[in-house]
Amino acid sequence: MKALDWLIVIAYLVYVIWDGIRLTKRSKSTQGFFLADRGLPWWAVGLSVMATQLSAITLVGTTGQAYADGMRFLQFYYGLPLAMIILCITLVPFFYKSGVYTAYEYLEKRFDAKTRALTSFFFLISRGLGVGVVIAAPSVILSIVLGWNEVLTIFMIGLSTTIYTMFGGVQAVTWTDVKQMFIIFFGLGVCLFVIISQFPQGVSATEGLFLAGALGKLETFDWRFDLTEKYTVWSGFFAALFLFLSYFGCDQSQVQRFLTAKSVSQGRISLLMSAVLKIPMQFFILLIGIMVFVFYQFQTPPIVFNRVELAKIQEKPEYSVIADQYENAYQARKQTAIKFLETHSDESKNNYIQAHSDFMKARQEAIDFIKKETNNQNFNDVNYVFPIFVVDNMPTGVIGLIIAAIFAAAMSTISAELNSLSTATTMDFYRRFFAKNAEDKSYVIFGRFATFFWGIFACIIATYSTNLGSLVEVVNKFGSFFYGPILGVFVLAIASKRANGNGAFIGILSGLLAVFLASSYSKIEFLWFNVVGCLVTIAIGYLVSIITKNSV
Repeated sequence: MKALDWLIVIAYLVYVIWDGIRLTKRSKSTQGFFLADRGLPWWAVGLSVMATQLSAITLVGTTGQAYADGMRFLQFYYGLPLAMIILCITLVPFFYKSGVYTAYEYLEKRFDAKTRALTSFFFLISRGLGVGVVIAAPSVILSIVLGWNEVLTIFMIGLSTTIYTMFGGVQAVTWTDVKQMFIIFFGLGVCLFVIISQFPQGVSATEGLFLAGALGKLETFDWRFDLTEKYTVWSGFFAALFLFLSYFGCDQSQVQRFLTAKSVSQGRISLLMSAVLKIPMQFFILLIGIMVFVFYQFQTPPIVFNRVELAKIQEKPEYSVIADQYENAYQARKQTAIKFLETHSDESKNNYIQAHSDFMKARQEAIDFIKKETNNQNFNDVNYVFPIFVVDNMPTGVIGLIIAAIFAAAMSTISAELNSLSTATTMDFYRRFFAKNAEDKSYVIFGRFATFFWGIFACIIATYSTNLGSLVEVVNKFGSFFYGPILGVFVLAIASKRANGNGAFIGILSGLLAVFLASSYSKIEFLWFNVVGCLVTIAIGYLVSIITKNSV
């Protein structure tokens, strides 16, 4: 990076930390620190809801996912609008009028303390793991750009965000989210424009999409009903619906957002804002990944995007043979791509598809060689595609802007999730079991210490996350172990008058066990874990409630 790029990134980081700490004066009371005195406007809450989900995982992982697998990932979001409508009708007014700090606080009012504590504990584990993956994404970028140690980079990013979250509370989180969303959208727009402008003369964006379409990269509807297929229309509309109902309706990182709104109606509007904008935004981000793929049809892509791992094999005699085969395969694909754009004939299309297949086989040989030589069978470079492209091909100034946008996405999610972890820890455990009648100041101080603890915990998790595959899938896999059972408990609480605390407690444990068994002994994809966990929790919870109907 050049001096201008560094100036942009440093100026952004200094401003965000300063602005977050500046809002400390509005976070002196318990309600101010955790709920912003329930006084935030709907548009700020709506942007914060989107920012919490739009992490650096989305920018790094989703663009890499599109490069490798095309637009199929968009199907994951098809159930989101329906989920938001259901939540606006049910849980938003329910939680807001209950006057709770956490979603799990309601479970004690409906069931008992043990159900509240267990559900909150599961949230803490799942979200603590998830925020670790969120920290890992931008750390990958800095370690590439600066050549820093990846672990050191993880702690630098995680702790810098932890600091302003500790002092500013949810006020700092929300208003920082608003500013960061504008940076993200502006950065993505500039990025797409620059990518297309660097296509070869005579190759338009439309022709680029034509190439991608020939390879099946633009498919957004897969109608096969196959539980072992990751992204289909059915998994998006049905299985992901369960995930979104749980994430946006039962996950404290999202519930806390609409609890800060001025009223129930403004809380509803903030969620509907995500329902309207999320799919177009996700399409736009995936489109950037597709355009990076098109760019590399005419420019030689790195044989492996993870330069650290690549350096470990470059001196091996076998590597030169693999690299030569890769270069030959790339040149063949490039020529067939040009011929296909010139003729648009079926023969040239088939030749292009075959050349791409040969190219991918050559690349896979390099990946397999890395796995063998480094003894790392989990190696996957999909998370490195976008940052390497940015650093190698974007002009000065734009590199700094895009990296600042990725930082903005990361820090908005990290801060929001750390704040929600702090809130659940403080309210569901510290206040409930250890300090019921303490002063406001005590809860705020403990909340700040809890924020610091979860920041450290997430950093440790991040060190193990970068080689687990697509980061956007990793975070959803973590969540899918817990989202279904947690959703099932809330369905029991709201939909069944006969459900009791014993049933809910046994139900959620049974749901978690069912998900573990499904993941260990079946081949169904992770999105369906949400369905399994929810339905088993409801069924077992209701049955146990009937059997123990005279128990509390």
